[in-house]
Amino acid sequence: MIKANISDKQLIVDILADSFQENQSVNFIIKQDKRKATRIRALMDYSFEICSLFGEVYLSDNKKGCALIIYPDKKRTTLRSIYLDLKLTIKCLGIKNLFKAISRESMITKQHPNDLMYYLWFIGVSAENQHSGIGSSLLQDVINEGNKQKRAVCLETSTLKNIPWYQHFGFEIYQEIDLGYKLFFLKI
Repeated sequence: MIKANISDKQLIVDILADSFQENQSVNFIIKQDKRKATRIRALMDYSFEICSLFGEVYLSDNKKGCALIIYPDKKRTTLRSIYLDLKLTIKCLGIKNLFKAISRESMITKQHPNDLMYYLWFIGVSAENQHSGIGSSLLQDVINEGNKQKRAVCLETSTLKNIPWYQHFGFEIYQEIDLGYKLFFLKI
């Protein structure tokens, strides 16, 4: 696993936008219209920027997969974060979905453990390289780094087929909420 930098941003947005095109949790907050794909790209751009400010952005060694980590205890309101939030609202959510996103984020945050978190916000592998071990290797590296930092590795998923994969690595479901779709909270 290697740390990404700004020159890797477009590649990471490409990987994540493709990987999360049909994700229930992403589509819950994205305005559903003919610009859906553009809006998902805007969300992934935002996520890259936020994790660059308050976490880590990683690529697999072969640059076919990526993981975005955030440290919730380090997240702050800054001029840059306000600008990014406004940009997200305009390019991705729309005003109607902004309130839905804020409400959902509040519900999610209430479920997080009180431990210091190594929060895996997104992990994805390019479509043509899925099921080749890249994601597994990257996830193991993420877990190792979280453990090294003595932080609980946490994530959420709305994709049922991914739960056994996460459990294979030692994650356990500690909570679930219903948002019109099931969102599962996992941690190690």
